[in-house]
Amino acid sequence: MIDTELLQEKLNKSSFTMTFVAKELGITYQAFLDKVNNKREFTYGEIISLRQLLHLKGKEVNKIFFMWD
Repeated sequence: MIDTELLQEKLNKSSFTMTFVAKELGITYQAFLDKVNNKREFTYGEIISLRQLLHLKGKEVNKIFFMWD
């Protein structure tokens, strides 16, 4: 499970559309929505790409994707 609210917050603060982010990850828009809504899991590579794309800090990555404080 991911912290959907925090990920949505970070996505909203970025200037990127969900479609753009999905393309950057190399997945479809629907696949990205499924992952954001906890219907599918993000891969390690996708997490790394999101970290770079959204300029996430290590603690933010841990909180969003691993639910660690």
